[in-house]
Order: sequence, then C-alpha cells, then structure tokens
Amino acid sequence: MQNQPVKNEPESLEGTSAEPKKMTLQVAETQKPMRIDVYLTRQVENVTRNKVQAAILEKRVLVNGKPVKSNYRIKSRDSIQLTFLRPPAPELAPEDIPLTILYEDRDLMVIDKEPGMVVHPAFGNWTGTLTNAILHHFGKEADELDMTDLRPGIVHRLDKNTSGLIIVAKNGTALHRIARQFANRQVEKKYHALVWGVPDPGEDVIRTNVGRSVRDRKVMTCYEYEGREGKTAVTEYRVLKNLEYFSLVELTLHTGRTHQIRVHLKHIGHPIVGDETYGGAVGRTLPFSKGERFSKNLLNLLPRQALHAASLAFLQPTTHEKLAFTAPLPSDMRAALEKIEKLLDGTTA
Repeated sequence: MQNQPVKNEPESLEGTSAEPKKMTLQVAETQKPMRIDVYLTRQVENVTRNKVQAAILEKRVLVNGKPVKSNYRIKSRDSIQLTFLRPPAPELAPEDIPLTILYEDRDLMVIDKEPGMVVHPAFGNWTGTLTNAILHHFGKEADELDMTDLRPGIVHRLDKNTSGLIIVAKNGTALHRIARQFANRQVEKKYHALVWGVPDPGEDVIRTNVGRSVRDRKVMTCYEYEGREGKTAVTEYRVLKNLEYFSLVELTLHTGRTHQIRVHLKHIGHPIVGDETYGGAVGRTLPFSKGERFSKNLLNLLPRQALHAASLAFLQPTTHEKLAFTAPLPSDMRAALEKIEKLLDGTTA
C-alpha cells in the first residue's frame, strides 16, 4: 500500500486560525521504521522538523488515534492524523512591481513573467508576487474587475522559477471561458528547456503516470503507465538545438500534471539544467578539458531550472478571435546558450 494522497495539503503546521485543517497519512506497507518527526518533514510540504516537533508536543499528531513522542518510529500501515493551524492570510496589497505586458484588452492581459516571481500569494510568499503587481497595475479598477481575492484573474500558473507567458483574466466571464479552454485542452502551449545531454530520438512522446513520490511527497515521480499510482501524463518533445553536451528542447503538454515537464525530462535521463528538485543542478564531468569547471560555471549562470513558457495560443473569450503570443528566452537562458555555443566553436572553455 502506498502513502495515500493528501487532499487540500496544508502549508504550515503553525498559526492561530480558528478553523484548523486536518489530514491523514497512511504509511506505506513497504516503509521502513523511521522517526515520525523525520518522516513528516519529508512528507508534508513547507514544513520544518521544528514545526513538526512542536505539533507533536501539542498533541496535534496522532498515530492510530493516539498521541506519540517525536522519537516514535513509524511502522508499516500506521495511520497518522495531523491537525494544522494555519495563520489567516494577510490582506492582499498592491505593489509597484514592473510587469512585461505583451497584450491587454477589456477581458484579459498576457504577461511575460520573469523567473523568480511567485504567481500568487501563499504561505511564505505573501508579498512580491505577480498578483500584488497585477493589483497595482489596475489600481482602483481592481475592485470593479473582482480582483480582490488571493488569485485575481489567474487562470493558470507557472512555477516560481519558470519564466514566460501567463494569462490574466479581468472579469469572471473571461476567467470561466479561458479556464474552460484549458480544461478542454484547447489552449496551445509550448515550452523551451535547456537540458543535459541530447535526447534520442530527437522527437518523441513521453507517456507515464505522474504522482507524488512515496519517499518524499514534496516531489513528483513517474510510475508505470499501466499502473495505479499517479495520473496519466503525456509530454511531446522535439530537440530544437543539438549542443552536443546539452540541447534546447521544445515541449508540448497534452496533460497538466504538477511538475510534469521537469519530472518527465528527468525520467528520460535529460533533466533541465539548474533544476535542483529533479537532478539538473549538479555539476557534471563533461568529456573535455576542464569540463567539470565548465558545467559548474554554467550552473552559476542558471540558478533556477532553465524552463520557459515560450508560446501560447487561445481564443479571445468574447470575440472568439484566435490570439497567439511568443516570448523570447530570458537573459539567463540566452547567456547559458551563448556560453555553450562558444565552447562548441572552440572560442572558450
């Protein structure tokens, strides 16, 4: 038995909310004995061992219905119940943060998001987000456009360290209609990624199930396509540039699983350069003089996963006109490509 999926995963074990959330974890049948504080730190997102230990002391962690100590060693098939006290979200405030707006009409706008920007507020990131910047952009108009919740107009999301195109709806009708296009797979999205090595064949479709890792619920993993774990995930890829030790790859999502592109590229042995979670941020010994130093210097240029939402096409929700946009690679990915191309030209090492 695998660890059961957690619904409405909490973001913190601490807080003062009057309405605590609860969750249950079923320990896998194959799980080896382990301290419960260590186990929960690995299984619950955005939590530290100190927070877990505090929750245990406050008897907000039960095993098979009974409180335990931090040194309790979990056993196969243990049922762990946790109570989370989440602090109330602070009031969302406009912030004067520059935005690269590629298009705007009365229903929506298309933004080229910088890498490192969180899309919407959440625990640990209440300020400095794309949402804060959107509210500032609209000013007083935000109230009229129903942009006062924590995800005003956000139809889809990009990871913090993924750059590129994102749609923001400006009214409820547009939000609903664009969201329906995403749900029906009518939105055309392509991503560009700089990966380690060159996939062979140069064009293919990756099909697996993708679900949370049994060992660490903070990351996703691939399971056998016919298996029960996870959900079906399909990614189409095409090598745009063969750079001998690296490649620039174009990717098309046919499903929308968490971290799908990142975990699929790791699955085929070509993780994204700079991806700390999925094996792309470790320097490698490349087969030429000073190859290891080159790879480390390249990672210094890319302190994040080199993944970019490069193109987007969808129907305008009122006129039904097809809109299509492209966003150039951000500066860090361009710098990395230039460094690799100079290496191949023999002008640097």
